[in-house]
Amino acid sequence: MTRETSTGSDSPAPPAHKTGMQTEAIEIASMPRSKREQNEFEALKDSKFVRNVVTKHGDLSHLRAVSGRPPFGQYLKQLWHRRHFIWWDSRGKVASSTVEDRLGSFWLILRPILDAMFYWLIFGLLLNMSRGMDNYIAFVIIGVFMFQNTSGAINSGTRVITSSKSMIRAFQFPRAALPLATLVRDYLQRVPAILVMFVIIMAIPPHELPTTTWLLFPVILVLQMVMDFGLLLLFSRLGVMLPDLAKAMAFVTRILMYGSGVIFPIDRFISHPTIMSIINLNPIYVVLDMYRLILIDGTVPPTHHWIVLGSWAFGLLIVGFLFFWRGEETYSRERTY
Repeated sequence: MTRETSTGSDSPAPPAHKTGMQTEAIEIASMPRSKREQNEFEALKDSKFVRNVVTKHGDLSHLRAVSGRPPFGQYLKQLWHRRHFIWWDSRGKVASSTVEDRLGSFWLILRPILDAMFYWLIFGLLLNMSRGMDNYIAFVIIGVFMFQNTSGAINSGTRVITSSKSMIRAFQFPRAALPLATLVRDYLQRVPAILVMFVIIMAIPPHELPTTTWLLFPVILVLQMVMDFGLLLLFSRLGVMLPDLAKAMAFVTRILMYGSGVIFPIDRFISHPTIMSIINLNPIYVVLDMYRLILIDGTVPPTHHWIVLGSWAFGLLIVGFLFFWRGEETYSRERTY
């Protein structure tokens, strides 16, 4: 708790650090109390602790809990002020993530390549999913490489708060900085893999060479990043509310992989128009299809793809951010239900 103080004209000027604390106290005291904070304040008024503090420091009616959920606009400002920390923290974690591995950062490229080779061997050769497709290898590589962006966001989201409890309890900062730093770190890690993906689809026959539609790749990638941030925020709070959720994520991402056409074309097995309409509303299926259209077919994705992906991306961002912000006060607690 923080207490405002005042000095008379004949009193010595307070030290600089105390002046800063007084200014902060005034700002905090001016913030409106929530209903929960007001109830807590009323409950504490008659406690022995409060009587002792009042005896020593005077009236406490102007005090307010230092921690808590700030107003939404102020919360966004606090998050913006920490943008440099988010960037350098993300870069540092990228550099240190594979420092103990013998192959180092090469694993960031090798893992998706091995995954793509495995799925191509099983589904392309053994199950003959490649029949009738001009470039099944590029189909699988694009699906596996770009799906890992979203699956990584979902998996990381369930652990981002619980794995940072010590930092949350030690420092006062907007907790949304944690999922945002995780998003930046994940995408920085995948930049080399994305570049390798381009090299592979150009090098392996039938050689997908660059066209003007490839210029749309950064636009689609930004929309996917916005969608992934919304998912990160949603699963970050859900991971606190439901601690066992992290153990189910492998199953969830596996369902998403098979239901989003990552390694085989879904329209070969589903002909029912209603089911296909539902699948066409799956943002992961849509974003992968858009990548394949611009990189393999050399065509601009249809308008309804842009509408579906844009609606999901910004809808998840808004809902996820509000949902995460509403739980700001709960993240430092020992257990939340």
